[in-house]
Amino acid sequence: MTEGVLLVENKQIEGTYPDGGLVSIWTLNRPDKLNSLNAESHKALKEACDMAESNDSIRVIVIRGAAPNPPIEGKRPKPASFAAGADISEFLGKNSDDVRGFFEDNAWERVWNLTKPTIAMVDGFALGGGAELALSCDLRVASERAKFGTPEINLGLIPGGGGTQRLCRLIGYGKALEMVLTGDMMDAETALSCGLVNSVTTAENLDNFTMSLAENIARKSPYTTKVAKRAVRASLDLPFSEGVLAERSEFVALFDTEDKEIGVQAFLERKDAKWVGR
Repeated sequence: MTEGVLLVENKQIEGTYPDGGLVSIWTLNRPDKLNSLNAESHKALKEACDMAESNDSIRVIVIRGAAPNPPIEGKRPKPASFAAGADISEFLGKNSDDVRGFFEDNAWERVWNLTKPTIAMVDGFALGGGAELALSCDLRVASERAKFGTPEINLGLIPGGGGTQRLCRLIGYGKALEMVLTGDMMDAETALSCGLVNSVTTAENLDNFTMSLAENIARKSPYTTKVAKRAVRASLDLPFSEGVLAERSEFVALFDTEDKEIGVQAFLERKDAKWVGR
């Protein structure tokens, strides 16, 4: 895996079945650049996605930004940042032929297409491509100082990593278009009220809050969580009546799994379910 720009830590979680369940924590690691995403970051994220899909022990993925480095004496400290957009220097002098291949095989879609649950842990800025990375995750937990924005309009561009589509589905046409057209930032409380994020907590509690959520999900049946994600995701693509049929098909099929029988039996006996993952 590309080293440096993305740090990967797999944390073992107690009480998972099958034993050895992990939460994989991915830290965007360009703190001097506010963790902005460059070509190397995209490469590292795509490699991490491949790793996560091939490792059955990984149950949940958390993506976060590295904390700022201590400031040089006499200099102001840098602000907290999840990812403050793309590395704009890579755009200079490029035409459509130069960038098309990169945007057709990008990290945003790789994260979006993971079969395992993903959580964006957002402290500080999530702007442009950084906001799109958070949107590519299934859940978003933000600190009170988080700021979201799609400022591409100020560069004569629009979001290009799925931002226009995912924003619209999360917060509605009007609010999404307002963000895209103005380039203005949205604070954490507004993001919570309009559904852009799932939860807001203090910066000091953000890590514990997010990991508690991740560990809770990690203790569920790893097979059933994949099915649940697939069923809910289908609602984004299918008409309502077809989505209900797809859900029904997934639900009925789960009656042939060992984990259904284990879960029902554990519930009736008031015990913890010891999943086998099938």
